[in-house]
Amino acid sequence: MNPLRPEIFYHHFGNQHRVPKPYRRRKTYLCYQLNLHEGPITARVCLRNKKNRHAEIRFIDNIKALRLDRSQRFEITCYLTWSPCPTCAEELVVFVRDHPHINLRLFASRLYFHWRWNYQEGLRLLHRSGILVAVMRLPEFEDCWRNFVDNQGEAFQPWNKLEQYSGSITRRLGRILVHPQNNLENDFRNLHI
Repeated sequence: MNPLRPEIFYHHFGNQHRVPKPYRRRKTYLCYQLNLHEGPITARVCLRNKKNRHAEIRFIDNIKALRLDRSQRFEITCYLTWSPCPTCAEELVVFVRDHPHINLRLFASRLYFHWRWNYQEGLRLLHRSGILVAVMRLPEFEDCWRNFVDNQGEAFQPWNKLEQYSGSITRRLGRILVHPQNNLENDFRNLHI
């Protein structure tokens, strides 16, 4: 695995409302660790969108290429800079349905186009299929830093208001997952960025 550089991690995984200086667009990264159920970690990989292939699709391709033993249970924890788009959400659901020996958990730093109905429906689809969809909080940022960043032994330094931002995004995700579609009040509330 090629670990992320600390500046890449802080810029792209940061959950602040506005991009901190320098004002570069934040890209999609997906870092995952695969392990046997309650066993040792088998693989750690960082991916990002590449050549019109979303990181989630590249992740699915990577796991399929491993040809995991279907008689064993596996757990995969993913840390994403953005929640999946509707198409990737559908692909992840099909992947998990076709691989019932895999337990998938997704932790997103931020919600991607969370105010759009089809993106909300993609998140609900993931949730309904049994895939854990959650927002990264301090423990997840620390774990991602420890396992996927070339941190040179340095401890993770949380940015200002990290927990406040995570709490706000968590509440927004909760409203999306539990509220029925076409709820006008919910739609207006989700416009808050």
